[in-house]
Amino acid sequence: MAAVLACGSRAVVSHETALALWGFGPDRSSVIHVSVPAQLDRRPPGVAVHRPGRLEPSDVTLRQRIPVTTPARTLIDLAAVLPARHLEAAVNAADKLDLLTPDRLRAELDRRPGQRGVGRLRRLLDLRTFRLTDSELERRFLRLVRSAGLPVPETGGRLNGFKVDFHWPSLGLVVETDGLRYHRTPAEQARDLLRDQAHTMAGLTCLRFTHAQVRYEPDEVRRTLAAVARRLA
Repeated sequence: MAAVLACGSRAVVSHETALALWGFGPDRSSVIHVSVPAQLDRRPPGVAVHRPGRLEPSDVTLRQRIPVTTPARTLIDLAAVLPARHLEAAVNAADKLDLLTPDRLRAELDRRPGQRGVGRLRRLLDLRTFRLTDSELERRFLRLVRSAGLPVPETGGRLNGFKVDFHWPSLGLVVETDGLRYHRTPAEQARDLLRDQAHTMAGLTCLRFTHAQVRYEPDEVRRTLAAVARRLA
């Protein structure tokens, strides 16, 4: 709060300091980050002053009585500077703390076309909510299966009371594919657990891959399939 007061009445905590203040990431900076209107020119020692252009009233709120950028604006500001893994961790933490859902964040991005950080944050969200069509998923996944040295699986059948995506009876292996990482409802999550538990109780090994892994991380999917198949064989 002292840093905010030292920078003027319209200053707000932002960037890494806002991240820590909201509780969805550590503050790795050695200074306090504050955003100010462009016309203000104050640089107190120990304070990193940002001039991000216009801060809308909807971009600012109070946290512990301290003026601070909203969770959405904080993530947008940081999207241009944080490493990808730290940015994704911050988005996940904000969602887990019920401070900001990916849908609400996407809506914020849609109303800020061209703003710095928006494109990178949108690409991260797109990757984590990526979904292939059933035919494209099957085509890509079966290609990985062949390159991993596995036989062709059964697809779309029912096993232990549940529909399964891919099943190798000779190996006792089941693979399920999830199209969405975000926003699995409690009922969907519970059903996924029951499905995996039913397969495990039947003595099967159950693996789960997201559609994004199949599309963007094929080498990791291939390595996992090959290693598990070797063990089961």
